[in-house]
Amino acid sequence: MLTSDELLKIVNHYLDSLPYNRKPSTLYEPIKYVLDLGGKRIRPILMMLSYNLYKDNPEAILSSACALETYHNYTLLHDDLMDEAPLRRGQQTVHKKWNDNQAILSGDSMLVLAYERLAKCDSKHLEACLALFTETALQIGEGQQYDMAFENRSDVTVEEYIEMIRLKTSVLLACAMKMGAILADASKEDADNLYKFGEQIGLAFQLQDDYLDVYGDAKVFGKKIGGDITSNKKTYMLITAFNEANEVQRKELETWIGKKDFDTEEKIAAVTKLYNDIGIDRMAKEKMDFYYEQSKKYLDAVAIAEDRKEELKAYAAAMMKRQK
Repeated sequence: MLTSDELLKIVNHYLDSLPYNRKPSTLYEPIKYVLDLGGKRIRPILMMLSYNLYKDNPEAILSSACALETYHNYTLLHDDLMDEAPLRRGQQTVHKKWNDNQAILSGDSMLVLAYERLAKCDSKHLEACLALFTETALQIGEGQQYDMAFENRSDVTVEEYIEMIRLKTSVLLACAMKMGAILADASKEDADNLYKFGEQIGLAFQLQDDYLDVYGDAKVFGKKIGGDITSNKKTYMLITAFNEANEVQRKELETWIGKKDFDTEEKIAAVTKLYNDIGIDRMAKEKMDFYYEQSKKYLDAVAIAEDRKEELKAYAAAMMKRQK
């Protein structure tokens, strides 16, 4: 069985060598640019690890695995445009390097390329894979819509937030796991359990992202700490803080959220102190732990030898920065 590091090299080499020979080249340059920015390649690696549970030739599903990576990066390209984000992985975003219209059009073409790459799977599984991918893509759009709607609401519940991140983030990890199982001829029960594993690890992973935005090390996290606080993003942290705060703490939170002019560092420090006083760091960790432990139950239910699960378990632990 291949390790996740070996799979990462294989995925990157495959993506680097994909040809873009169609005209006009200006349509495809932003697509290649986005995929060349790198990243952890979590979705294709999860798909190949899932396949590798059953079969020893994960290179056979490279095109389909990289279809998910193409799709994921398409969503990031359009997210960056919607968020007016200047940087992605330390480099200019497409709408900044080119322009808004280019980002829309190249993004649309990127979605079509994702379908083209997925359709190169073997014909026996094509219908099931296309159905799963299409349902997943629709759910991700629904998650993004909820996320946008939450920006204008002050009454978002934790349950609503968890459902939003399930749709926006988790279902693509779940899709990767299930698609790998389908392509490897796994049983329906195993494929469904691997889907649930991906879904639960995805929830833990996104909650960890929320947590690290406040408590992470900028050098390790790869982006500036406190971005969610300065933008008043409705995260698990902020929603829970409002739910758990006493009257004085709630008023202070509301004051910071209502401010149009503020010193960024001062706001981050003040809101982080409120989080600490309320115990949000502990509650967020407990929530992460809950979903991480849930994910392990679904992986345990997959009916294959335990030693074949070791690499996937190690990869999930590394995603969550845990010991197994």
